[in-house]
Amino acid sequence: MHIPVKVDYAVRALVDLSRHNGDKPVHATQVAQRMAMPEPYLDHILHTLSKNGFTKTLRGPMGGHTLAMDPGDIKLSMVMAAFNETETIVGCLENTASCTLSDDCSQRNIWQTVEEAVNTILERTTIADLLKPTISIPVESPRKVTQSI
Repeated sequence: MHIPVKVDYAVRALVDLSRHNGDKPVHATQVAQRMAMPEPYLDHILHTLSKNGFTKTLRGPMGGHTLAMDPGDIKLSMVMAAFNETETIVGCLENTASCTLSDDCSQRNIWQTVEEAVNTILERTTIADLLKPTISIPVESPRKVTQSI
């Protein structure tokens, strides 16, 4: 699974807003500088985050961005979905008709297990988790996949 730059930037922006969520809104310029992002691209990211209810945007000289949700309620899976980045790790998992070998494929179960593990981590991890110095997300042991060759 590929994590696009826009999702990476969105997560970094949410973490930064969480760290600096005080009495007044945070300017995009400040977030861009702290997170080493191009500000014009960050503006698009912040617009999408606001449109999806993660942040609030206040216009004007005293304006900026604030969180609209508690960081503990923002799951990484939600951020991925907000940017329409929920594609499968390999195309045949979503559309078995796209692969002529899907009925007889020895790799399909492995890729499905990998995808399930990634999705589990994204569903369990919140922005609040990323505020901690170290993070350890327990992952259930993947189901044992047996293959016959």
